[in-house]
Amino acid sequence: MKHVGILAHSAEGSALCYLTACHEGIRRLGPHQHPDITLAVIAMGKSMAAWERFDLPSIRATLTQTLKRLDAAGCDFFICPDNTAHLALEAGNTSLPLPGLHIAEVVADYALSRKFRSLGVLGTKWTMDGSIYRDAFDRRGLKFHIPGEADRELINATIFEELCGGIFREETKADYQRIIRDLARAGCDAVVLGCTEIPLLITPEASPLPVLDSTRLLAQAAVDVALGARAQPSWRGGRIRSVDVTA
Repeated sequence: MKHVGILAHSAEGSALCYLTACHEGIRRLGPHQHPDITLAVIAMGKSMAAWERFDLPSIRATLTQTLKRLDAAGCDFFICPDNTAHLALEAGNTSLPLPGLHIAEVVADYALSRKFRSLGVLGTKWTMDGSIYRDAFDRRGLKFHIPGEADRELINATIFEELCGGIFREETKADYQRIIRDLARAGCDAVVLGCTEIPLLITPEASPLPVLDSTRLLAQAAVDVALGARAQPSWRGGRIRSVDVTA
């Protein structure tokens, strides 16, 4: 059984990912059983100024420090339950210390398996405006949609001012539900919760569209790898250029 490393960046989403992996292990292996898991984190606050400058090399250097800790702990591979952090992991030409699962690839594969074709994406401004999901969807022929500018600003603000701090307001939930309804009217058949804290606010029952919960999908994929039901990942950072969608 392989040792899972969790490269944490924001606290709430990382905790949800860790618990999901443990619960998935228990579901599949029996009471109190799950793969070995090591979680390491350098406080996200140390990278926030770099995010505002969009200084991806600096953020990648910090994330690499955390990965070195996971490598030293004996982890076989890593997952990063922070969608936006994948922009930094994709930046640069040097290989990361461990191979990892790419969160957008996991979500896009799941969307394809469920025959979704037109997906809305909610996340930070960098995730919604960036290439992580656009590229993963393009490689699979999936359509990519994001909310309008004002709603993107609202989502980004509430992620950092509320969700990352464990604040979940009914008024914010209502705003997200309205935004998801707008995505449905625009032709989306599902919505990606592309910030790992959003599933703590928007449950499948509360969403006007089927949800693709990036946090839980990533955790479940990690357990698959640990138990040998999914191939050991080979991605060590950098942009993914192609994918075998028939696999």
